[in-house]
Amino acid sequence: MQKFDRLTGVAAPMNIINIDTDMIIPKQFLKTIKRSGLGANLFDEMRFTKDGAEIPDFVLNREPYRKTEIIVAGDNFGCGSSREHAPWALLDFGVRCVISTSFADIFYNNCFKNGILPIAVSADDRDALLADAQDTENPELSIDLETQTIRRPNGGEISFEIDPFRKKCLLEGLDDIGLTLEKSVSIDSFESARGADQPWL
Repeated sequence: MQKFDRLTGVAAPMNIINIDTDMIIPKQFLKTIKRSGLGANLFDEMRFTKDGAEIPDFVLNREPYRKTEIIVAGDNFGCGSSREHAPWALLDFGVRCVISTSFADIFYNNCFKNGILPIAVSADDRDALLADAQDTENPELSIDLETQTIRRPNGGEISFEIDPFRKKCLLEGLDDIGLTLEKSVSIDSFESARGADQPWL
């Protein structure tokens, strides 16, 4: 998993409440178990017409948001069905951070397992960041996970909270497999000892 320490990138304003996982990646694109390729269909029904043409008004179809790495969203981001394809699609598009006032639990957990940082802030701070993102002349935000701060274009900073264990995993690029492999010496030792003590297993 790719490490997350610092990120400076274009922030897209998506002031929509209850953005669910079917909006993030519609159900017809869930046939694959590959993590790549899903970015093309991120927010598919919001980005494209049924004929595949871009919907000009949608934020990710406009400059400078075509290269968005951060999304500033309305309340309750990632609600709906539990599909890991949602963070896969965001990551494949290039999104490494989502900022909202609240997240659905399963989506929130899946983000950390895929190298995406979900940041929960107050409504006032979210509204300030939305205003920053809406400024097409300078919509960049800077995220520093080590110091747990968001730097705004005006130089101001917003602090955020994060679970220390999840922070460690992102900083070190550790998903569930990576965490298990950290214990490989102990696992090998246990298997060798058990093989010697219980050879019939």
